[in-house]
Amino acid sequence: MGITVHPLSDVLGAEIKGVDLSNILDDVTVRDIHDAWMEHLVLLIRGQSIDDRQLVEFSSRFGSLDGAPIGSERGGKVSTDEHNEITVISNVIEDGQPIGGLGNLESDWHTDMSSYDEPPAASVLYSLEIPPTGGDTSFCNMYRAYETLPREVQAKLQDLKAIHDATLTSTGGLRHGFEAVKDVTQTPGARHPILRTHPETERTALFLGRRTNAYVPGLSVEESEALLDMLWENSTKAENTWTHTWQVGDLIMWDNRCAMHRRDPFDNAARRIMHRTQITGDQPFYKPPEVTPTAA
Repeated sequence: MGITVHPLSDVLGAEIKGVDLSNILDDVTVRDIHDAWMEHLVLLIRGQSIDDRQLVEFSSRFGSLDGAPIGSERGGKVSTDEHNEITVISNVIEDGQPIGGLGNLESDWHTDMSSYDEPPAASVLYSLEIPPTGGDTSFCNMYRAYETLPREVQAKLQDLKAIHDATLTSTGGLRHGFEAVKDVTQTPGARHPILRTHPETERTALFLGRRTNAYVPGLSVEESEALLDMLWENSTKAENTWTHTWQVGDLIMWDNRCAMHRRDPFDNAARRIMHRTQITGDQPFYKPPEVTPTAA
């Protein structure tokens, strides 16, 4: 019968129905999911009951997978015992040690691991246990964030890059081995173009990473702060965002190249266990769109 695609908002996001991820998907179904993903940026597949092997198998149909990051700002393991491709995101403590990372705190708007020279292209997140309230995940459309900017701002951004801070986690904690940034012009992290061409859709998106400690080389600190504040305010307006309230068995896949995300905090007395894979990316680039000459 094939899958069906149901948009979840006018901004981004669609629910895929008619698929059971415990089965190996045929190539046509994978292609249809991929096409829907490129159109809607974020996909939701509900009511799944899959193990780690099946999560890895499904994720790998969309690209090669990165291994889980080494270590955690909270200590404890971050990958499962049998699948190094899976990152455990959880606030649960067992035998005095966290079973995963990120805990229960609010996670600010960010793009996963954008401080790397080659950030992951996408993430796939599967829910095993969720709190009764809180822990919602929001996404924003970075194509729209770019397209709604004034033309003169779009033109100004074409030659600019930003430093993507490597010192902080998405919950604001200082990463092991780093010192707090005192001068944003010296922020450690990759330098990426602020405008990013999506390698598959060829559309232009803003690529901001995270706000704290960001800096635009070539501008004064005051000019950089003013520009970044304006870009972040425009990107995260309500009309550019959509929020997902989790249920057990939900799987969400999002495109890090054109969508940012954030997470609400939740009561630490409640349990939240999520397993995530991430799809290997490449170095962000910007290619100005070709202009078709007008007829004389």
